[in-house]
Amino acid sequence: MLIHPWDASLDEAEWQTWIADGHDFGVLGVNGPPGRPPAAVPTHFASEPGHLLVHLARPNPVWEAIERDPNVLFTAFGDYAFIPGPWRAAPDTPPTDGVPTSYYTAVQFTCRATIVDEPEAKAELLRRQMAHFQPDGDHGTIAVGRPPYGRMLPGIRGLRLAVTDVRAKFKYDDHKPVEHRTAVADHLTERAQGLDVSAAAQQRRRRDRVGPWKP
Repeated sequence: MLIHPWDASLDEAEWQTWIADGHDFGVLGVNGPPGRPPAAVPTHFASEPGHLLVHLARPNPVWEAIERDPNVLFTAFGDYAFIPGPWRAAPDTPPTDGVPTSYYTAVQFTCRATIVDEPEAKAELLRRQMAHFQPDGDHGTIAVGRPPYGRMLPGIRGLRLAVTDVRAKFKYDDHKPVEHRTAVADHLTERAQGLDVSAAAQQRRRRDRVGPWKP
């Protein structure tokens, strides 16, 4: 992932806050067998200090690849929007001369995967995930041999992804003048399609922190 200086996370707290704000879905990328392409699996995840927690169905084809090479990449992304060319045209130039781009946030975790197969360890991984996704506790008991989850545990395998590196990108034209960023954020709010509003919120937040870009 290419990260220009103006797209980089301003500090670790920025991407950590973004993840904690509910960005808990992404794509797990694993190296494929020799001569085969990599595999990618969309999935929710929970996080704890230094680790991501994932579980997948036992029939998922990625297990062989992970057993062969536990070095994986997990990418969470969101707050994305397409920015049409006329919104980015320089002053005193025809709107059609503007070059379109994409806005988005992406956080990539380089990880070393450990497969979790022991029943109680899987149950504990699920409990930690449910503490994140259903913190009110409005779910059945997650315990080996007890319904409703006990009978389902053999059908899944868990993954503890030890994070070895994090690269975060906030691509919102921070190298452009403040007035330009403000105008584009206003366009996004007015269009209000897909994730336009959340993309505009990220752009305004970055604008207020960065101000005029200084190389």
